[in-house]
Amino acid sequence: MSGNVPERPRANFVAALNVRRNAVRGFAFSLLFTAAVLVLFVFLPGTRRPTPYYLALGFVLVASLGSLATTVLTLVSAYRLAKDTDLD
Repeated sequence: MSGNVPERPRANFVAALNVRRNAVRGFAFSLLFTAAVLVLFVFLPGTRRPTPYYLALGFVLVASLGSLATTVLTLVSAYRLAKDTDLD
């Protein structure tokens, strides 16, 4: 019976869902999006407030949007994997 149990079930599950690839894509997208937002709304028009405040807000945007994009991409991977897996 112990022959049916995989050695690393969590690692296999994470690998099957392509979590690492999804995280790289999600955080790359969030980094580009945040850079565009900062350039368009902060640096081009000019600002009188200190830049570290905007950089802190940019970090929050990168972290939250990256997490959200990673979650959505992983859910899409899970849906595709469930759709491809035939349980009959």
